[in-house]
Amino acid sequence: MSDEVWKRAEIESPCVKVCVIHPETRLCIGCHRSIDEIGRWSAMTPAERRAVMAELPARAALLAPRRRGGRRGRLARDCAAND
Repeated sequence: MSDEVWKRAEIESPCVKVCVIHPETRLCIGCHRSIDEIGRWSAMTPAERRAVMAELPARAALLAPRRRGGRRGRLARDCAAND
């Protein structure tokens, strides 16, 4: 029996098996999808999946760790607090 029978012409899931929902953005930090998108993925049309996939790079930027300034930031805050 050929493996071709079992292949499906679908867009693969972006899941990377790091399933943690960010508390502020409500997006998965692994795949950047919303809980609704994750739940509906298998029922979405190919067009809906492509639309979600197109948005993921921009969402990744929302979840990127932000630098808080390090030592320079602490010094600036301390100086501002002492003024």
